[in-house]
Amino acid sequence: MRLSLKSNSTWLQVQRYWELLHVLVSRNLKVRYRGSFLGVYWSLLNPLIMTGLYTAIFGATFASYYDNSILNYMLAALTGLVVINFFSASTSQALSSVVANGSLLNKIRLPVSIFPVSMIAANVFQFAVGTLPLLAVMTLVNTKSLVNLLALFFPFLALVLVSMGVGFLMSALYVFFRDLPYFYELVAFMIWIGSPVFYPSAIVPPQVKPFLRLNPLAPIIESLRQITLSGAPPDLSLILGALLSGMIILSIGWTCFQLWRHQFMDLL
Repeated sequence: MRLSLKSNSTWLQVQRYWELLHVLVSRNLKVRYRGSFLGVYWSLLNPLIMTGLYTAIFGATFASYYDNSILNYMLAALTGLVVINFFSASTSQALSSVVANGSLLNKIRLPVSIFPVSMIAANVFQFAVGTLPLLAVMTLVNTKSLVNLLALFFPFLALVLVSMGVGFLMSALYVFFRDLPYFYELVAFMIWIGSPVFYPSAIVPPQVKPFLRLNPLAPIIESLRQITLSGAPPDLSLILGALLSGMIILSIGWTCFQLWRHQFMDLL
């Protein structure tokens, strides 16, 4: 009987959390794109423009690392940009989510974690509608393999896990340190430079590569490129490395968020 009551209580909590998440994600998307002409597809415009810019500047130089094909370099740059843009947007929006909803938390009892999760979930929807179909077409054209198409899910899952972990950590820290966004801009820039977005990882000096491996986005980008561009079956070692880094980052972020959560209400 007790087990049944506990199970029902857990299910009700999950259902309530899901309903809240749906409401907050809908609100985030409506506010973000109210009056917008392209809506969620604006998220695809930035990486496309930056891809053209990188190709014009670096295409001829780095094409040799992509079978002497400027088109392959362009596609490689695009995959790197969609990863770094998703990460930067998701974590920056999650950073301020708890503090921004402080007045609401003081009036209504809500699970605090719902706010960073809703920000990242909104970007997941945006990615799934705007960017993922383009990556799927690229994969089918280059590999002609349904296995590679299905494998796209795994580096994207790793990206969501990393973004969620960093989002939890940053949103918790921002409650205590209100100048954190300025510092995080620098951190996000360092992660961008340390990710093989517009350059191939092969040009990184051997003495620097150990530091590049500490970047959780690097294996995600490499895995996504291998799946979409190589024409070979998915590399399981790259996929597992990306997922492992995602789970580690999420565990760290969630643990810190839970440890500090009881102090939030005094500071909001």
